[in-house]
Amino acid sequence: MAASIYPQYPPDLFTDQFEYLLSNLKDWSIAHGLAVRPAIDFVSEEIDPSRVLATTAPVTLFPSPFPRACFDEAQVIQRAYNELYSAIARDEEWLRGIVEELVEVDDFIAKLWEVHLSVKKEGYVQDLSLGLFRSDYMVNVDPTISAAKPSIKQVEFNTIASSFGGLSSQVSELHKYLQSIHAYSPQSPPLIRKSSLPPNPTIPSLSAGLAAAHTAYGPSKSTPALPLCVLILVQTPERNVFDQRHIEYALYSTHHIPIFRLPFSQILDNTSIPSSSVSRPLIYAPPHLPYAYEVSTLYFRAGYSPTDYTTPDSWTARLHLERSAAIKCPSILTHLAGAKKIQQVLATPSSPHLSRFLPNPATAERVRATFTHIYPLDDTPAGRTAIALATSEEKAQGYVLKPQREGGGNNIYRGAIPPFLADLPETHWKAYILMEIIEPPALENAILRNGSVERGGVIGELGVYGVCLWRNGRDDSKAGGKEGEGDGEERGKDRGEVLENWEAGYLLRTKGRESEEGGVAAGFGAVDSCLLVDV
Repeated sequence: MAASIYPQYPPDLFTDQFEYLLSNLKDWSIAHGLAVRPAIDFVSEEIDPSRVLATTAPVTLFPSPFPRACFDEAQVIQRAYNELYSAIARDEEWLRGIVEELVEVDDFIAKLWEVHLSVKKEGYVQDLSLGLFRSDYMVNVDPTISAAKPSIKQVEFNTIASSFGGLSSQVSELHKYLQSIHAYSPQSPPLIRKSSLPPNPTIPSLSAGLAAAHTAYGPSKSTPALPLCVLILVQTPERNVFDQRHIEYALYSTHHIPIFRLPFSQILDNTSIPSSSVSRPLIYAPPHLPYAYEVSTLYFRAGYSPTDYTTPDSWTARLHLERSAAIKCPSILTHLAGAKKIQQVLATPSSPHLSRFLPNPATAERVRATFTHIYPLDDTPAGRTAIALATSEEKAQGYVLKPQREGGGNNIYRGAIPPFLADLPETHWKAYILMEIIEPPALENAILRNGSVERGGVIGELGVYGVCLWRNGRDDSKAGGKEGEGDGEERGKDRGEVLENWEAGYLLRTKGRESEEGGVAAGFGAVDSCLLVDV
């Protein structure tokens, strides 16, 4: 943990002040949907067998100080990250070279790639893709440089089921409300003030992205024409339902677009593709209605983890969706672009790949400045360096081992890395990447979780959302070309284009300093908001 760069924080509260803050926080949160379904270890099934109860989401009592310059940089650079990952998803030739390194050691990646190849063989019918992305960062202060300024370093880039856009907007409003009713004790000079609490329009911004895809889909492809809808694919049970609902309600109330929820396990039961239609529209039959809808856009809030694919039918369902005309958020290739291996390939020192997708040198350099050291575990020079680090009990203390997985709880940290690798066949090591741990400045806050308040050292992770809608283009060049052949120069190749691209608000997740993971729904972190400070 680096030394603190922030003023003394948070402010001390007398008993009456603390009770006033906590009472207002709890009531405001439930009244405004800053909530989750309670975990079974908090409210048992015997007490709540129908799972109808809600509790305040894990949340910080105070907004957390965050360097203003770092916050601004993360927001400004998001459009470049949107452009980068949409370009990767459009470049199947390059992506294939990376994915094929993983298919022998990662069954999940292999299955996703098989779905793509199956649809490619039949022929894709939808040329548009939507990304609701989130790029996650930590503040870093280089300890080797005297009086170094704080900067942002990327933790990961999320291309599927980028969660907490709904709750992050609400917690920003919560902290603004608490400041406005004087729930925070006065400081000299005042640190928590309205001008230091930035706007956070995640709900309208993300719902506008779904609306843009819905509009871009065009008229019904069915005969006769059917009404159009957006379909959100969800896990069951889903504790984080209110986060998703905020986006759904905004899409309907602001854009007047019907949106339905469908459990991932019920895809084949409730959707179909007419066998006689070359356009392959995806038809959704709501169980509660006597008529059907055509799906314009599929929004995945499930399907990102192997645990969602419990039977062969699960993979049949994913293939069924991918071959349809619905715009996918994300497509299979966009899902694959979010693999940690892609992040490693881009960030490995001296990597030439970034300029392939970001031809503007200034933009590429700005993105590169957010990378920390990430290495493969293979037989390349960088890989051999990483293996020496990861197998040394002393040197591994500064690193984290990451698999190609979304969601919390999958990473291996510090001293646990050498024994983990010792028990893993060396042929499977390349399924992981080794990343230098970012050591953010020391900070304290208080977290409300399951009715209890814990105060102490914390670590914050800033996620910036992005919306990107693009046309994939087509490749009419010779099929089966070798990797590296014709880098964009061959005749007949259409690289596609970005149609919509904007930054879409932020998420601040805060966890106890002793916790390595930061997933809120997984029980590790809390939703927070930024208190911008000049340091």
